[in-house]
Amino acid sequence: MNELPQQLANGLILGAMYGLIAIGYTMVYGIVQLINFAHGEIFMVGGFGALTVWLVLPDGFGLGAAVPLMIIGGVLVSVAVGTAAERFAYRPLRTAPRLAPLITAIGLSIVLQQAVWMWYPDAKKDHPFPQFQGGPVEILGANVQRGDLFVLIAAPLCMIALGLFVTKTRSGRGMQATAQDPDTAKLMGINTDRIIVMAFAIGAAFAAIAAVAYGLKNGQVGFRMGFLMGLKAFTAAVLGGIGNIYGAMLGGVVLGVAESLATGYIGDIPGMDLFGGGAWKDVWAFALLILVLLFRPQGLLGERVADRA
Repeated sequence: MNELPQQLANGLILGAMYGLIAIGYTMVYGIVQLINFAHGEIFMVGGFGALTVWLVLPDGFGLGAAVPLMIIGGVLVSVAVGTAAERFAYRPLRTAPRLAPLITAIGLSIVLQQAVWMWYPDAKKDHPFPQFQGGPVEILGANVQRGDLFVLIAAPLCMIALGLFVTKTRSGRGMQATAQDPDTAKLMGINTDRIIVMAFAIGAAFAAIAAVAYGLKNGQVGFRMGFLMGLKAFTAAVLGGIGNIYGAMLGGVVLGVAESLATGYIGDIPGMDLFGGGAWKDVWAFALLILVLLFRPQGLLGERVADRA
């Protein structure tokens, strides 16, 4: 039990990253009913965009001052890739059978991964990412690394900003209307194409912020990092109720905490010593998803079809 605060802190940090990425899945799905499986690679290119900004800064530039510039660089790259994907890969298939954009998303994911592998300098190996100097900070009995503080601050700020944007701005209300009924929204004068592009851009921006957090936490970025993180984030979106932005963050936090607790405690249960440790954390994460979907198929905060009828 003495380790519980630390395990909860680890899970909260991991879950906040999952949640930031999951928002991109859930916003796009909520508006155009598309599962953008290339979103993990949009997260990945954001990490490389942030790293590139760091590498071009002059020697002696402090990391604290560099992080905002790295976020801007990562966001610009991710948003550019995300909006280009919407315009050239997904928009032409908007009226096609659902299998066509799904296959396109998987293909785009592979293309982005291989493009970084081929054209980013020395991308065949993981690139070191800058780290904050100094020891961990103790918060409520848990030791939190200085780099991990970034995501603990960024995730709630992003959620508050997104919530205000969706509820208080004209574009945010346009998003809600488009998600509810795109045809009627178009008849009411809403530019649904612009709304859809905006959803892709916001999701890509959040993924880039998560990529900066990933680099600060793990000390490296690589062209493969988007696959597993994207898969976990999609799981978080489904767990929370895909289409619900708050559910995406809740699902990420639940998933992260479940992974951390399973890694720390499953092996201590009599007869379960073979199933503990980090090697099994992904298994327990998906086991949690299966259990939730068995008893609540719409996810934690999702609506049932009957509720919408």
